[in-house]
Amino acid sequence: MEKLDIVLYPEQGLREICTPVPEMTDELDKLIDDMFYTMYDAPGIGLAAPQVAVQERVIVVDVSEKNDQPIALINPEIVKSAGQITWEEGCLSLPGVYAKVDRPSDILVRGMDRDGKMIEFEANDLLAVCIQHEIDHLNGKLFVDHLSGLKRTRALQKFRKLQQEEQ
Repeated sequence: MEKLDIVLYPEQGLREICTPVPEMTDELDKLIDDMFYTMYDAPGIGLAAPQVAVQERVIVVDVSEKNDQPIALINPEIVKSAGQITWEEGCLSLPGVYAKVDRPSDILVRGMDRDGKMIEFEANDLLAVCIQHEIDHLNGKLFVDHLSGLKRTRALQKFRKLQQEEQ
């Protein structure tokens, strides 16, 4: 497995709508392995393909404490959503920035698994938040886009400051 470079804001690719994946391939299977490896190494609980400079509709998530419940979804979509939850989110493409985001607490998600089979399952709480966050990436959206203008400005200013301090 290969550790991939994580794309940081304001990279243009993070704002693009990703292309649907027509079928499972060996290259896609390797990408998924590499995305899991990169996500666990970061460490994170979710990663979308555009975060590793691949403009395809692929996400990986694992919200388990032991990193033993990996989920890979190709062309994921939210079929239904209900409830509301507020969760403090962060993003591997905006390291060091966290903010509370309101999202549906319960979702029904559909997508293709690694075997090329269509699957559908319910997710709630943290898993639902994580899946929605990663699907947002596939649509060119970041978690800070869910914030008010003032909070978004502050979050992005903090990110820029942290980036300057690292240089």
